[in-house]
Amino acid sequence: MGFIYWLLCGLIAGSLAKMITPQKESSSWVTSLIIGIIGGFVGGWLGSLIGISSNGFIMSLITATGGAVLVLFIYHKFIANK
Repeated sequence: MGFIYWLLCGLIAGSLAKMITPQKESSSWVTSLIIGIIGGFVGGWLGSLIGISSNGFIMSLITATGGAVLVLFIYHKFIANK
């Protein structure tokens, strides 16, 4: 059940991050899932550095979405335009 929870949280976070960022995105739900999962790692790592606990679904979703927005920003700033 933990793996499915992790994937669901990553999919929702990736989708939210794509809605928040102003870039034109036309990729699939698989891309949203990957961005959300990477964002979850980044958000969880940054949250632990500054002392934000990600206990519970809502806090996990918030930190994963924040990390996914950061991952999308970095992707569009440095990788997508090359």
